[in-house]
Amino acid sequence: MTPPSDPLTPERILEATEDVLRRYGPAKATVVDVARALGVSHGSVYRHFRTKAALREAVTGRWLTRTELALTEILRTPAQPAPAKLRQWLETLFEAKRHKAGDDPELFATYEVLMGESTVVEEHIRELVGQLREMIEEGAADGQFAVADPAAAAQAVFDATARFHDPAYAAEWQKPAIAAEFTAVTDLLLRGLRT
Repeated sequence: MTPPSDPLTPERILEATEDVLRRYGPAKATVVDVARALGVSHGSVYRHFRTKAALREAVTGRWLTRTELALTEILRTPAQPAPAKLRQWLETLFEAKRHKAGDDPELFATYEVLMGESTVVEEHIRELVGQLREMIEEGAADGQFAVADPAAAAQAVFDATARFHDPAYAAEWQKPAIAAEFTAVTDLLLRGLRT
């Protein structure tokens, strides 16, 4: 086996793992397939990720982190009022999930399986609900939202919008009326937070 020209890094392994998962799916993809794609031994992959489960967990975490980073940017926008920020945040979350499902359905289906096996999903949901709570607290502090319990309101907003970010609903995201339905739910939630 010829040594790879670039050093073997966790990032390279994760990129190769995504390609292998896309090609073979989660049921058939192996660490040996990942190693072969990288031109290294499977032992080299195991030096970075102790188990196949750890590798899959890292791939799932990487995928979820991409979405979190885009949402964090919105959260940190200082000049935007909380209602506008919340609307943009929900739109970005929906579009990110919709984009992933529509543009790369093989990998999205793989992630659906991996998320069912992963503990990083719980962390991801906690992070998203925490970001919602921050925006709702900001809106309450500015008098834009009339909310007694921002944590409960954040969880309610997350739950109420599940249809637009939970992969279980991905088949609905390509329907012609989905954008109007998303807007109606978002408008309703924002009105509810203001009263």
